Amino acid sequence: MTTTTTSDRLTLRITGGRPLHGSTTVQGSKNIALHLYAAAILADQPFTLTGAPAILDTGVCAEILHRTGTHTTVTDGEFETRPADSYFPVIPDDLGRRIRTTAVMAAALLARSGEVTFPLPGGDAFCARYIDLHLAAMEAAGANVEVNRGRVRARFPGSKRLPFITTVSTRKWGPSLGATVTAMLLAARTPGTSSILGPSIEPEVTVTAELLARSGVGITWQGTEALHVTGTDGIAGGVFPVPFDRLEAATLALAAAITGGDVHLDAFPPSGFPAGLVSVFADAGILLTAERAGTTVTVPTGLRAVEATTGPHPGYPTDVQPQLTATLTRAAGTSRIDERIYSRRDSHLAALRQFGAVVNADGPVITVEGPSRLLAADVAGEDIRAVTALVLAALAAKGTSTIRGMYHLRRGYGDLPAKLSALGADLTINQELP
Repeated sequence: MTTTTTSDRLTLRITGGRPLHGSTTVQGSKNIALHLYAAAILADQPFTLTGAPAILDTGVCAEILHRTGTHTTVTDGEFETRPADSYFPVIPDDLGRRIRTTAVMAAALLARSGEVTFPLPGGDAFCARYIDLHLAAMEAAGANVEVNRGRVRARFPGSKRLPFITTVSTRKWGPSLGATVTAMLLAARTPGTSSILGPSIEPEVTVTAELLARSGVGITWQGTEALHVTGTDGIAGGVFPVPFDRLEAATLALAAAITGGDVHLDAFPPSGFPAGLVSVFADAGILLTAERAGTTVTVPTGLRAVEATTGPHPGYPTDVQPQLTATLTRAAGTSRIDERIYSRRDSHLAALRQFGAVVNADGPVITVEGPSRLLAADVAGEDIRAVTALVLAALAAKGTSTIRGMYHLRRGYGDLPAKLSALGADLTINQELP
């Protein structure tokens, strides 16, 4: 199901060739916030998240909470909730199919009310969103689960819930970030100690675990082998900050790199980046220097070709792979990126070729030949990171490009065009006629 919004008719026009200079801020983490919004459903007291990103997905999640019973307001970066008087545990199709964390929110509702009905998730279009591990966690917790015509119904058959054990990792793909959070939320309101085997250790998971621990849930890590959760029937509220978005920070760093500029990320230190990303950036000639309580990004000797592999945290993030691919079109030599998180994540390649980039995919391996002379293009992106890669290419291309896909850009970034403009990019947002 496709939902039309005003953003669908917006285009971004960028005249490239201007190096970016100056300082900018980094928003609250989109991916972390979406999981914290789900956790807020469990709170028995008023709950506030500060630094919530001003993105479309925040609005969608707030509306899901509102429609299912949790009183929710979003004002100036504060996501505030109050427990429901009663729950209506049905996530509407028009909302659940617009985000990727639908199953996680459904798990919170299941834990809260004993039942939930929800659609299969939506969000980005570059791959299918499998939720088998989420459903397995619900079944392990004692729920009966039925899938019919794109909708899921899960229900606990009785009032008594018992601790459970569930595995959230597969031999082929490794630990599932979302399924780990789903299992945590279910366990948080289950008496006794439940065990999650093979948990993800992505920041989305560890920050959610920290929030639950602060709210009275017992959290014990056994390395990467297991996560033990001791549930409670009284989860406290409070005020909790959303950490900075390491993915937006990386995107801004690559925007500086592809334009040959220098950008300071305010209040975001180099330690905020995953070690795998820092290593790849160093190999590519992108220098991250700790300065003024933040990070200064420079490319003192120009971009270099690299061999990179995406992987779980603290490896190179898959959500920064499309932006890296775009940036490496300006690096001398042959770069290879092995995408290990998704079997194919190459929806950005065809559009990059319209700029003149020499990029190809052989299964999960993306090859970039550079440096390419990028020329302006009229292109569209169909997912958040793909359209972001096209924005980066346009910043370096000769002439004026038109980028379509602002709906997807606004799902992940609150004000990226404004930040780029303040750093010196020549861009405008235009509305197409219907």
